[in-house]
Amino acid sequence: MVPRVQLPPEIQLAQRLAGNEQVTRDRAVRKLRKYIVARTQRAAGGFTHDELLKVWKGLFYCMWMQDKPLLQEELGRTISQLLHAFQTTEAQHLFLQTFWQTMNREWTGIDRLRLDKFYMLMRMVLNESLKALKMRDWEERQVEQLLELLTTEILHPDSGAPSGVKSHFIEVFLEELAKVGSRELTADQTLRFVDPFCRIAAQTQDPVVLNNIARGIFEAIVEQAPFAIEDLLNELGEEEASEGAEQEQDARTEEPYEKPQGSFCGAELDVGEEQAGDDEDSAGAVLQFDYEAVASRLFEEASRQSTPSHNRKRLYKVVRKLQDLAAGLFPEDDVPEKAYRSLREGRRETRTKKRGPRPRLQDKTGPCGREGACAAPSSGPERTQRGTGADPPAPQEQPGGRARRRDRRRRRPRAGPRKQVPGSRGPAVKKQRTRESEK
Repeated sequence: MVPRVQLPPEIQLAQRLAGNEQVTRDRAVRKLRKYIVARTQRAAGGFTHDELLKVWKGLFYCMWMQDKPLLQEELGRTISQLLHAFQTTEAQHLFLQTFWQTMNREWTGIDRLRLDKFYMLMRMVLNESLKALKMRDWEERQVEQLLELLTTEILHPDSGAPSGVKSHFIEVFLEELAKVGSRELTADQTLRFVDPFCRIAAQTQDPVVLNNIARGIFEAIVEQAPFAIEDLLNELGEEEASEGAEQEQDARTEEPYEKPQGSFCGAELDVGEEQAGDDEDSAGAVLQFDYEAVASRLFEEASRQSTPSHNRKRLYKVVRKLQDLAAGLFPEDDVPEKAYRSLREGRRETRTKKRGPRPRLQDKTGPCGREGACAAPSSGPERTQRGTGADPPAPQEQPGGRARRRDRRRRRPRAGPRKQVPGSRGPAVKKQRTRESEK
């Protein structure tokens, strides 16, 4: 009898993660977390690149088999939080690297009905990777390592990443960065996160990637500039208000006073706090940027000789917008609306030219007192004249118009031959009787 070969624990977990039963998959995810914690705590422990690829293969099909949006969201959060189970930074980066390699390899096999949950999984993994940087106080060396990993596996032309993965990553990068670090990151630190996109936008030969970076990164910075300035002013106002409150509190302790009974100060303060909270929720998390520094960095990359001419033209337009923001000039919001109006007017003119002039309609109540009473029966040439849009002649100019109308009113439609009823007398007999009576 052949002895049974025991499979490695990574393969066993991967098989259970891709099982048909949800209970089996949930148990496998919990066991995987415990296994990661136990193995990475050892001094000589850790995972190899191939082992983590096998683990991600099972996690990928675990997400593939999951139905119902709420359960998909919960599973995606659980999978993305496995990153924090690794004890070292190198193990975390290897876990992220194998994740993006797995998404690049399996992306073409995902059908359109399952795209949304894998979009969500990529967003959650990116969010947790940024939270790992936040736990280390945004250390410069850690930030550079993560950005190099993301550039190599996703943005670089030799990465082999599909356009769908690149487009979604570029679209959600600033959003997730703002959610995690809008309170702590300074303008210099945010410039470090934008720097890889400046290099890729200047070097890429793919117009889709250039367009996505220009819209998803640089134009997004331009669009959120008013909110960023408002957020900065609110922070300064809060600091001044806190200083003023401290001074007032010191003055109150020195000179106590009684509050009048009919005062509305408390109500007004509550209303102001509610409005401030609503404004903060509506604006959302916003990053702070040094627009002059971003423009100079982008200009430096775009002005190189190796930059394609199409990329240079597109990036120079973005540089001008950033320089205007640095000078305090915001882009006009009515320019796209004017272009849209001119486009609509041009379409209307082409439609009217195709249709031709419309014939004028007569008034419903004419001099004859009813609709269409004054219109004479149109002959052949009159009909052609109406088709060309000319006005019909006035009723008083027609000779004998009234007599014609009277004749037309007296006319009756001719009746067809009547049926001969048996026993009745025809019209010839009636005429003969009238002649005899006259005689």
